[in-house]
Amino acid sequence: MLPTSSLTESLFAVAQAHADTQQPQATFDAINAAVAATIGHRLFTILVHHRAARESERVYTNMREAYPVGGRKPITDSPWMQQVMLQGLPYIGRNADDLRDVFYDHELIVSLGCRSVLNIPLRWRGETLGTLNMLHEENWYDTGHVELARVFAQLAVPAVMAQQTQESMA
Repeated sequence: MLPTSSLTESLFAVAQAHADTQQPQATFDAINAAVAATIGHRLFTILVHHRAARESERVYTNMREAYPVGGRKPITDSPWMQQVMLQGLPYIGRNADDLRDVFYDHELIVSLGCRSVLNIPLRWRGETLGTLNMLHEENWYDTGHVELARVFAQLAVPAVMAQQTQESMA
């Protein structure tokens, strides 16, 4: 279990980032740091779901060369999409076989030293807006990480909504 002070500091940093004028970047950076400190990750991304276009767009990444901001993935009818995007349920992949079964880019993911994944839906008013995605070494994530990851996902919602508003005004 994480020391309370570390968790409190991480939550405080995200809350403080919400007040920053550099949105959504300030909030995304704070969530990345908070998740790294409390849950752990090697690769961290935030994807936004574009329902009408049937695509997910990467709006944040800690590995810009391998996974640049703006990258898009098609929304399919796969079991992963049904579980995470439609039902709003988290997904835990514990090893490279799980990644291979779910992600078309599994070879790139594994080449980055990532063999497990935790995908947490960003939910607002019963809809999935996108996902918070954490990837790490094999068997890193388990069900004990889900509740805290959900807190960070929900803390990302205002920044994701601000980003969508900025895009619609552009």
